[in-house]
Amino acid sequence: MSTPEISLLLQDIDPNDHSANDYFAIIKTVVSLRNSFIESSPAFHQCQVAIDIIYTYVEDEIKNSRKAPISQIKFGTSGWRGILGKDLTCRSVRQVTQAIVDVYREMENDLLLADALGVSTISEARTRGCVIGHDNRFGGKLLADSVADVLTSNGFTVHYAGESTTGCLSAAVLELNAAFSTNLTPSHNPLEYGGFKFNASDGGPAAPIITDRITAFARKIIKDNSTLSISPNPDLIQPFNALDTWRSLVRKNSSLHGIDYDEIIEKFLQNENCVVAVDSVHGASRIHIRSLFHNSKTDRLILIRDNDDPTFDGVAPEPSTENMQMVTNILRSRPEPLKLGIILDPDGDRIRFTDGTTEINMNLFGAMAYHYIHEAKGKSGMVAKTVATSNFANSIARAFGEDIFEPKVGFKEFKPVIDKALVCFEESDGITVIGHTPEKDGYIGLVLALDMMLMRNQNIGDYLTEIRNKFGYYYPEKDGIVVSQQGKELKQTLAGLEKYGAGKTLDVGENQRTISQVINIDGLKLILDDDSWLMIRPSGTEPKVRFYVEARTESGKNDLFKTARMLLAEIGLI
Repeated sequence: MSTPEISLLLQDIDPNDHSANDYFAIIKTVVSLRNSFIESSPAFHQCQVAIDIIYTYVEDEIKNSRKAPISQIKFGTSGWRGILGKDLTCRSVRQVTQAIVDVYREMENDLLLADALGVSTISEARTRGCVIGHDNRFGGKLLADSVADVLTSNGFTVHYAGESTTGCLSAAVLELNAAFSTNLTPSHNPLEYGGFKFNASDGGPAAPIITDRITAFARKIIKDNSTLSISPNPDLIQPFNALDTWRSLVRKNSSLHGIDYDEIIEKFLQNENCVVAVDSVHGASRIHIRSLFHNSKTDRLILIRDNDDPTFDGVAPEPSTENMQMVTNILRSRPEPLKLGIILDPDGDRIRFTDGTTEINMNLFGAMAYHYIHEAKGKSGMVAKTVATSNFANSIARAFGEDIFEPKVGFKEFKPVIDKALVCFEESDGITVIGHTPEKDGYIGLVLALDMMLMRNQNIGDYLTEIRNKFGYYYPEKDGIVVSQQGKELKQTLAGLEKYGAGKTLDVGENQRTISQVINIDGLKLILDDDSWLMIRPSGTEPKVRFYVEARTESGKNDLFKTARMLLAEIGLI
């Protein structure tokens, strides 16, 4: 496609009928073309002008659409996600915020709901207020302001952070003693998505009793096409620095987790033998990283993709092997012997690591973090990881004689042990530590990895090798397939696998393995006699079955995937 063809694309847009236009499909096309030109070229500039024009139409739709969301609102653990301008508009976000206000009104007659929210009265909630922030998505400020309009109209104090990460907003709830937070982010979803996260007074993901009520109330308001009476009160808005609240929380609880934030950063700044590269993938973390490192101008802190680009330069904005390549290549070219690279998602709650040679995802890093806090920091306690996460940490905890908490998938499932487990982590690159927030936070992972490298004077890949040599090698992986069923029908079909209990055998590659343990809290996880395992779990929203496997050799992963597919074929799903 040429730049003249882009002009034709723009001519086909009907700005008077937003529903007739797929703005983001056009934006993606133009971004792809833009990326084929050098940044200083006139063609690159023309593409950027076209993108900016299309975003003005998106902005108009977000501001002025009075249509109901194209998809029914579902407010789950990670909040509500949908397409900007089609689902998330100023109107629909105001309606959802009004639903939240209505939940606080109802709680005075519902003790269980009040307990989950962590406040006793709506008057208390109004006084303690709400922390509001957003990521770098287009329209983030517009939607955050819409939330503030409704809340201040209803007498709620608003602690306004502006663009920020999920971890910092969670810390702010705790440090400001706020009643709740709202974060306008869809996390790592593609550029066309917007999102609305709600965390209650503990700063963590909301319980189902809360999200179910928000969903029900929001659906009713939208169905009734209710007109909201809004009289915003700007005097109730209190701007603040969310990163400062994060730092305050980490400093205050250093005796619990052993992480001395300021000392770690100063060690890095004084050590000429180490380099850190941080890829924000244009997300909200880009506004914090320099400050996180005490505003240092050292060239040993390398910031990558730290400019504001709501298109994410056309990549899927998530920690992944593909996205990590830029960090890896930079580290390989550096002369410093100690190297740490990280990549974050747009709202900074997911993180992945590399030392330029070894990529370390959370399956491995979570276990390393547990080992480090337990041994180097001298802290005793359990480890918590979701059932779909590597058993590497299990091996370490067993050797230490410590307990293992292994709930179903979802960070909210850690609530029972958030003040007991030294580390809580999940395979999808989320982590927190004892004394920190009950929400996943990339920054705590970054500082912890930096501490490991500096204290041990060793790259984290070498540290991982040491731990593996002592506690075993584990090779986790995930995959999935589309099937013809979903929902209850799919769950009923998968129930046919319940015949595989402890003591039964399975063919895995050329070997016959005995099932040593079955865990069925979230799908079916079959642990085999060599401590390898496979897990089959239905998607809750799509006609898909997800596979999680962990082999004891790199080559063994494919054998486990084949066994998983064989089991699905046996019950007629493939």
